[in-house]
Amino acid sequence: MALIRSVLHLLWMAVTVIPWTLGVLLVSLLPRRTGAWWVAVNWFRVVMWGTRWILGIRMQVHGLSNLPTAEYSPVVLLSKHQSALETLWIPTVMPRPLAFVFKRELLKIPFFGWSMARLDMIHIDRESRSAAMKLVIDQGRRLLSQGNWVIMFPEGTRIARGQAGTYQTAGTRLAVEAGADVVPIALTTGRCWPRDGFVKTPGVVHMSVGPAISSKGRDPRDLMRQAQRWIEDEMRRLDPEAYGLEHS
Repeated sequence: MALIRSVLHLLWMAVTVIPWTLGVLLVSLLPRRTGAWWVAVNWFRVVMWGTRWILGIRMQVHGLSNLPTAEYSPVVLLSKHQSALETLWIPTVMPRPLAFVFKRELLKIPFFGWSMARLDMIHIDRESRSAAMKLVIDQGRRLLSQGNWVIMFPEGTRIARGQAGTYQTAGTRLAVEAGADVVPIALTTGRCWPRDGFVKTPGVVHMSVGPAISSKGRDPRDLMRQAQRWIEDEMRRLDPEAYGLEHS
């Protein structure tokens, strides 16, 4: 049954992405690029509907009250990355347009990649780390100054459930340079939507948004260590069995 559900969900995504891609392409021709973002978010919501009712994955969000609410509040979101689900889910719960930092090869994906190319995001070439860092800082500062929030996965790639990768400091360097708060995010998407596997299983996944951390006067490495501690501690609280811990 899980396999059948997974196939149906893939078909759901494939069928719905086509009209939404056309919508993004059309709206992106208007002067304000944020309109295209909200068109894309509506597709993410459609995918989340299918995730709930086709795959049987229920999603719970905690800590949204931790998000800054001031009219001008630059934020760099630093999120755990376990599967593709969070890239679709996080935008649907955030109050501001998001700019993802991602490898430019994703732009080659039919329809989805074409839509991403029309959104104001940061496409990097991972082969050139110095050029990628400069692009993240330059484009990130511009986007933050325009009211967008930048989201990054500091471990750089999807990490298996119960594991931790190496946290890179690009996100905290951007936050320090731009005077933005850092908001850590922990999530347990890997419980139902595996990192590499095709078959998804029903269940409950959690997203926990941590308190905003000021970057003022901070060292990027120390700031990242603080964000990492919060994320990894919260992961153990949300998904104790993945870390061999007993339920509290």
